Amino acid sequence: MASETTIPDAFRSTLFEAPLRRALDAALQPGERVLWQAQPDAYAAMMMVRALWWIGVPWLALALLGLSRGWLGDWIGLPLLLGVALVLGPFVVLLHHLHTLYVVTDRRALILRAGLGRDRAVATDFGAMNQLEVLDIRGRGGHLSFASRASTASPDTDFTGRYGFRFLPDVAAARGALEAARGAAGAHGRR
Repeated sequence: MASETTIPDAFRSTLFEAPLRRALDAALQPGERVLWQAQPDAYAAMMMVRALWWIGVPWLALALLGLSRGWLGDWIGLPLLLGVALVLGPFVVLLHHLHTLYVVTDRRALILRAGLGRDRAVATDFGAMNQLEVLDIRGRGGHLSFASRASTASPDTDFTGRYGFRFLPDVAAARGALEAARGAAGAHGRR
């Protein structure tokens, strides 16, 4: 079964490869085959929120200056904490995407997250999918949405409720794999 669940070219070698492979093996149903898999472009995701640094670095510098001069006394903790949070925010986004794997099988699309204390797999059957929609991101890949009206609380949903794979380095390959899998499974995603 291991040969069915691994596509060596699809993984970047990272510290998170082994937990993601375990999560994938646990999420697959008996007889389910992996047709395509990829990790999101974590660097592109981090760069989308880099504006936090423009605010966070000066804020943190000012808070440290205030600490050294005693300007805020006992209240210095809040400005320091806020500055640290703003500076670390893009790195949290980077780690979040390094722990993510997108998979298309012969039955469904999976979004896996592993290595952050607990593994999580969210599956979308072909029958629950809408028309595929691609959103390019300034020449750095894009997003592939395949469901709508999803909760915007999900990290894989945009502000309009479109749900799918985010920050794909090769969105065309993902779309092609998903279209081929849906076509092979039938019009409604059922065999």
